[in-house]
Amino acid sequence: MPQALIRSATFRPLAYRAFLLILIGSLLSNFGNAIESVGAAWQLTATGQPADVIALVQTATNLPIMLLALPAGAWADMFDRRIVMLLAQGAMFLVSIVLVVLAFAGITPPLAIIGLTALLASGVACFNPALAASIGSIVPRTELAAAVALNILAFNFARTAGPALGGAIVSVGGAGAAFVANALSYLMVIVVLWRWQPAPAEPKPRRRLHAVIGEGFRHAFGSAQIRTILLRAVTFTATGAAAWALMPLVASDMLGSGSAVYGLLLGALGLGAVIGALTSTWFRARYSGEAIIRMAGIIYGIGSIGIALQPGLVPMLTLLVIAGAGWVQALSGFSVAGQLWSPREVVGRIVALVSSLTFGGIALGSWLWGHFAETHGVAAALAASGAGMIVLPLIGLLFPMPAHEAPQPA
Repeated sequence: MPQALIRSATFRPLAYRAFLLILIGSLLSNFGNAIESVGAAWQLTATGQPADVIALVQTATNLPIMLLALPAGAWADMFDRRIVMLLAQGAMFLVSIVLVVLAFAGITPPLAIIGLTALLASGVACFNPALAASIGSIVPRTELAAAVALNILAFNFARTAGPALGGAIVSVGGAGAAFVANALSYLMVIVVLWRWQPAPAEPKPRRRLHAVIGEGFRHAFGSAQIRTILLRAVTFTATGAAAWALMPLVASDMLGSGSAVYGLLLGALGLGAVIGALTSTWFRARYSGEAIIRMAGIIYGIGSIGIALQPGLVPMLTLLVIAGAGWVQALSGFSVAGQLWSPREVVGRIVALVSSLTFGGIALGSWLWGHFAETHGVAAALAASGAGMIVLPLIGLLFPMPAHEAPQPA
């Protein structure tokens, strides 16, 4: 790997082989998920399903992460995290095979597509906390913020390339081909995790799941800083979910185009997210967490309103790049803050709780904005979401984001 790349603050964690391996695993898994989501959403769009049903793909993708995040975070703190990740990927591979078989058999009712997407998201819910909690044990604390940002970068790179490639795959081979690509991605993740051999961990005492979850709740809600991070995460994502949930309809209804343009739109949103992740370390070094979240919301809101005005494909792509950069700056901020304000012994549960509220906000917002769009139209939903994002930073007057890192004990 080029030494100049490793020496930069953003990419220094890549010098640690264990981190590089799990980052590759994260990238492949999220890449497959992005392609599957494109296939699922476009399958429903192509069969003429209404906006509230199409938006349920985003709900199905995110709601299980909210519901399962806490037990998954507890499992990440209770068991060998590599084994947890392998089991999650193995289950996701089996579910993806079922989806492939049904797609090629022509059995694709909305309930089956949404239900299997939700099962895949359940695997993601178990995989992500174990992966995120592993980062703190394989890189020094001084590199943790950059390592977390790189993990988010991998997620958003998948959001960039995955939808664009997914749109191309769907246009050539149909939704079934996208589901095949998803299954192959899980298989590759299993190979990568199998090659990762972490240092033996100290045996963990056997404890009841409810006791471990309860301890995580006590740590989270006993900390004013963690409570604020959770509140800001859920309000940000619920308010801004419209663009992610309604993008198939932006392509089909507002632009009168097909799956390739849908992939381009999501790709532009993801490209901006990659830019946001690449610059997050630079911004953290210069601005407070509150300033970053505030400006990220305003930028994302302006982008959503601009898209609602239907300026044409090229201006829309530009606005989506800008909006995506704001989106990931905020999500990176919530994730890093949760990691750095968590005691190491409960980090898996705190990270899972932050993830739960973040993705729960997307799930709830997708469902609500889908119903809003069904009644008032896609453009109106995007405009209302954007206006909400511009006003939302006022919440920081009462609940400002905490400092970038908790004070270390003397």
